[in-house]
Amino acid sequence: MILIALGIIVFILLIAFVVMILLSLLKNFKKFYLIQKIAGDKKWKLNLFAGIPVILLVIFGFINFINTIIVALHLAVFFLFFNTLGKVLKKCFHLETKYYWQGVLTLLVTVAYFSVGWYNAQNVWETNYKLETKKDLGMDSLRVVQISDSHLGATFHWQKFEEHLQRIQKTNPDLIVITGDYVDDDSTKEDMIRCCEALGKMKTTYGVYVIYGNHDKGYMNYRNFTLEDMEKEFEKNHIKLLEDEVELIDNKFYLIGRRDRSVQNRKTAKELVENLDHSKYMIMLDHQPNDYDNEAEASVDLVLSGHTHGGQMIPIGITGELSGANDKTYGLETRKNTTFIVNSGISDWAIQFKTGTFSEYGVIDIE
Repeated sequence: MILIALGIIVFILLIAFVVMILLSLLKNFKKFYLIQKIAGDKKWKLNLFAGIPVILLVIFGFINFINTIIVALHLAVFFLFFNTLGKVLKKCFHLETKYYWQGVLTLLVTVAYFSVGWYNAQNVWETNYKLETKKDLGMDSLRVVQISDSHLGATFHWQKFEEHLQRIQKTNPDLIVITGDYVDDDSTKEDMIRCCEALGKMKTTYGVYVIYGNHDKGYMNYRNFTLEDMEKEFEKNHIKLLEDEVELIDNKFYLIGRRDRSVQNRKTAKELVENLDHSKYMIMLDHQPNDYDNEAEASVDLVLSGHTHGGQMIPIGITGELSGANDKTYGLETRKNTTFIVNSGISDWAIQFKTGTFSEYGVIDIE
């Protein structure tokens, strides 16, 4: 009962917030010289023409609620910034014009900002890391390719995933690891099957391994395949799923896959490694980067994570670290003798933009 009440309160607050943003945008669109000129002295015309972009946002909101809210919120923030700048310039330099230059700048900055964000999200880069270890790898070097947060169907379908894998194949990976959120609630069975088949065709020295993230098991459960269906495809295509499991690969190094933090009763990092031969190199896969101290204490050599999307949108990355939700948002960090790498993800969740980072897969060379 309490949860239902809280849900209703959150929903009401969200609606109120959306209405407040739309009214703020309507107020600012009324200031445009062109709209005022067309409307003349007719107030209803001013409201009508200024309301057209607001109505369009509402329509787009029914099609894609989250991305529309993201754009509308940024519009409101940019309007506020340039309006404040205009007031400061007017007060300090008596700068005044009949044209609403603050609004023009707001629209230009918004378009540029989201154009860059769209490009960063829809295109995928290769990020390289070179690590050194004093441990005997049993080989001169080990090349690990990390794929994270594909959220199949979010920014690409199976055809594009195959193209990304073709690029990855050219790096000659020894090992491919998928660090969670392989699928999402909106992923289709066709995408899941085709992408598993594409992964199964990859030529590697030691195979393809996957762990689950917080989205893999689904939140709303409305996709047209089950977790069991996906695990059958994993098995069929020789993709090894690790859930609080350890794999000693070719008697050379350990690969340790953790259950996601969202799962109850997952093993601790210490429990997973306590019976291992610590003279061998240990790679741990942990979707959410928020157990750094314990993983460093367990003397794991390398921990690979995703989940954060590299910060996704400014200032989400900073917020996640300040709140303690994540130990790190993106990139490489070393604590004690443990190296941590957070991948920004090869795709996105529902948000179609990346302004705080870019989409990537990681190529990690260990020597």
